[in-house]
Amino acid sequence: MAILLVISGVVMCYLSFFTPPLGEVAPSVLGYFGETLIWAGSVFGLVEYVNFKTKHQDNLSM
Repeated sequence: MAILLVISGVVMCYLSFFTPPLGEVAPSVLGYFGETLIWAGSVFGLVEYVNFKTKHQDNLSM
């Protein structure tokens, strides 16, 4: 899910170069891209945290 958000943000930034005014990225697109990066980073961080905690719990029980 997080990877799809990052890809959609990159695609929106790329496509905004071809909409009027040409060559300018709208602030709303940059805002969306920033939000997707923050959300994707938090998802990746949460997944890594859960993986670390579960592996750490397994090592303690041995």
